[in-house]
Amino acid sequence: MIDDQDEIRRLNALDSYRILDTGPEQAFDDLTALAAQICEAPVALISLVDRDRQWFKSTCGFDPPQTPRDISVCTHAIAQDQPLYQVTDMAEDPRFADGPLVTGPEHFRFYAGALLRSQTGEALGTLCVLDREARPGGLTAGQGKALQSLARQVMSLLDLRQALAWRVERETQFRAMADSMPQMLWSTRPDGHHDYYNARWYEFTGVPAGSTDGEGWNGMFHPDDQARAWAAWRRSLDSGEPYEVEYRLRHHSGEYRWTLGRARAVRDAGGAITRWFGTCTDIHDHKRMAEAETLLSRELSHRIKNIFSVISGLVALSARRFPDAAGFAKDLRERIVSLGRAHDFVRPHAVAGQAARSTRLSELLTELLKPYGTDDPERVRIVGDEAEIDDQAATPLALIFHELATNAAKYGGFSKPEGRVTITCRRTRLDLIVEWAETGGPRIKGAAMTEGFGSTLSKLSVETQLGGKLSRDWRPEGLAVTLALPLASLNRGK
Repeated sequence: MIDDQDEIRRLNALDSYRILDTGPEQAFDDLTALAAQICEAPVALISLVDRDRQWFKSTCGFDPPQTPRDISVCTHAIAQDQPLYQVTDMAEDPRFADGPLVTGPEHFRFYAGALLRSQTGEALGTLCVLDREARPGGLTAGQGKALQSLARQVMSLLDLRQALAWRVERETQFRAMADSMPQMLWSTRPDGHHDYYNARWYEFTGVPAGSTDGEGWNGMFHPDDQARAWAAWRRSLDSGEPYEVEYRLRHHSGEYRWTLGRARAVRDAGGAITRWFGTCTDIHDHKRMAEAETLLSRELSHRIKNIFSVISGLVALSARRFPDAAGFAKDLRERIVSLGRAHDFVRPHAVAGQAARSTRLSELLTELLKPYGTDDPERVRIVGDEAEIDDQAATPLALIFHELATNAAKYGGFSKPEGRVTITCRRTRLDLIVEWAETGGPRIKGAAMTEGFGSTLSKLSVETQLGGKLSRDWRPEGLAVTLALPLASLNRGK
């Protein structure tokens, strides 16, 4: 008897072929006819053993499409698990002698079946031949080998049929999924020839199916965007790198809408490109909203800049009324100016004519320390790792380095012509370590006895606003300050 778990696996394997109760197919019929001829038998069957029946995919010389499993010789064949199973005289075998195959109108006496085994090892049935005469010697050696060879061909057809069915199913599922997407989806051959678009593409563009195959897609773009989009696509085809470009795509209404096009290559095991899959995303509303936000941001930035100017002016007026506070007022105005310069840097569009640029710590430091530089390029050195910063981090950083530079100009490395400041940045997994080192200024005899307002402000900026740590080392050759700044607080968008 076949173990229950083995039988479950076998039936599951048989079901996976989706072959039961399918119609006749010439390729299978040719194999049963050839098996009958080679084995000189009146009947040949491709028999698949189901749960309670044996069903015949192809028959030669036999009419019924199936018979009950309990009278099936093939059931015994798959249980014996032999490449070739033979019963030389069924009338002499007590398992079959009184059964309808022998006593019925067919009067079968001889059976030979070659096992049909799946790629995973399950016995699905047999390619068998039957004769109404007993064959004491069974099939000849040549007939037996031929029958097994034909059985392998049957399995090859079943495997091919299964693979094609799975492919059709996957393509059907893919198309159903692709057509349900809100994005436009497309695919090309390795040479870039477009041969597939989902339903959303045709819904958006309103063009007839197939009209944008090949290179016809480029004509859907705004004339001013066609050359740029085509050049980007050619670069990706030549290099295999991902494709990404924004362009205006013609909507079925006639309007050109901003769209983000993206594509990636699919490669085989050897690295060769087999397909390109891409998407087109309608970003028109988002882009218009972004433009409105940019205008609003420019206006807000301009007003903030004016506020800095007003505050600085108020401080100057107050200093004239209270001469004793002139020193304090001067320091306060310098801090306000420093904040204004930091604001200009992280909001470059607030300054008329200034182009947008990436916000890097080294660029912010260079901007802030310009007033302390000389013709000597070594006066201020910024070395080491780079870090991107956002506008939230720029303000406390501007305050910190403004205080360090101001103190260096009064007491440290910037107070003498030969003085130097070196800023070294080093990234760790979580932090950016920044060291400010002064040399060439007055010799330091020891740590400061008291902490001034500027030092307190710097410490608060590091610890409270950036969540980092600040330490000072009063070296004889000059002050060294080390900042441990969490990367997550420097750029919250990363």
